[in-house]
Amino acid sequence: MSRVIILGAAGSLGRHVVRQAVAANHDVAVVVRTPSKLPADIRPRVAVHQCDLNATSTIDLAAILGGHDAAINAAGVVSEGQVFVDLLDRLVTGLEALPVGDRPVCWFTAGAGLLNIDRRGRRGVDLPRIGSTYWPHRVNFERIRSTDLDWRVLCPGPMVEEQPLGIARLRTSLDHLPVEVPAFARVLPGALVLPLFAYFVPEMIISYADAAASMLANLTPGGSMSRHRVGLALPLGMRGKKDHWVAEPKNASQLIIPANQRNMPRRPVN
Repeated sequence: MSRVIILGAAGSLGRHVVRQAVAANHDVAVVVRTPSKLPADIRPRVAVHQCDLNATSTIDLAAILGGHDAAINAAGVVSEGQVFVDLLDRLVTGLEALPVGDRPVCWFTAGAGLLNIDRRGRRGVDLPRIGSTYWPHRVNFERIRSTDLDWRVLCPGPMVEEQPLGIARLRTSLDHLPVEVPAFARVLPGALVLPLFAYFVPEMIISYADAAASMLANLTPGGSMSRHRVGLALPLGMRGKKDHWVAEPKNASQLIIPANQRNMPRRPVN
């Protein structure tokens, strides 16, 4: 059992993290702006800190975060741009204010665009259109990796409310995409890497429940995921569905892929 504090606990991902953490008998605390948004059956089973992370001082944040083994941040939305960046900076500064021995293992969330696509180290956030939408993930990551915190950044594709597959079935990677990108990607210009990246995004559409489980299964200080970006993908041959992905190029579905990958059996997650 660990002492876990979850920020953004009333959001789409946060709700799954809280429910799974409680079910696993962790000692759970949550940070929310509106406690009434927490499920009624969960509220009596967690310690609730009510505050607005966009306005709370770093000193107060440090006081809230101290005394926990792990902190999981599910707060903030990339579409909020600078507001999201400021929130993350305030949170990291609060964690840095804690004595080194009192700092929790830290999980942050971003997106698959933060992962390396090829051996050149190019990332989705470095490509046109994706970078203009998801630039806060790039800025936040620079802030996170500048610290000496025991951090991990979960980088899934779009997440959906689907039944979980279970993390044992997922493909997991560290720092690079968890899918089989063709070797020729390294010689393509950015304009052509963009539709290639978009083609593989459906393989990285996972459930909120599986994302939550992946973080909660890796809370050991200094574990194998420490100070890494963590990618997740569906089992080989499966492609998920989401009605809308903000940065998807219109011609992604027409991308020419080598036959050994193009003909793989694929089906949506149900």
